[in-house]
Amino acid sequence: MACIQFKAFGRVQGVFFRASIAEKARGLGVKGWVRNARDSGVVEGVFQGRNDAVKALIEFLKASPGKSEVERIEVREVKSGNAFEGFSVQGN
Repeated sequence: MACIQFKAFGRVQGVFFRASIAEKARGLGVKGWVRNARDSGVVEGVFQGRNDAVKALIEFLKASPGKSEVERIEVREVKSGNAFEGFSVQGN
């Protein structure tokens, strides 16, 4: 089981990036959340699930889904004390 925290930089706000991530995450069985960061041009979140599913979701982000233009992604493993019930899109 993997748990990672990520930040995606670039044209990732206002282009249905979070919705695309949520749809893909649910399809892969990955739990966690995604939201717009306070910084313009940054989306952040947490993915928790099978190692292969989390890796596939990271690759999905790198491919700039939809109209997004991902310039770079920061990923770090975290210890999760949370047992996420599903995948949510937080914020506006």
